[in-house]
Amino acid sequence: MVNEEFEVYIVEEDGSVILDETLTAPANGFIDLWLPRDKTLQITITHGDKSAESELSTFEGDDTCITTMQLM
Repeated sequence: MVNEEFEVYIVEEDGSVILDETLTAPANGFIDLWLPRDKTLQITITHGDKSAESELSTFEGDDTCITTMQLM
């Protein structure tokens, strides 16, 4: 989804908002996010009328590249 805009909302377990922005996917179609370490985060990505939600953690040993979220 090259050059498409996505609403990205990321919140910590305590309700602190990490990111609430519209991001545009670059030429490779992937959105890169740098997130704080040692957190459990709830991520919502929306494009038009479709959205995907997932929990993600950033502790040592966690995956550093996530490509499994699908807009529904």
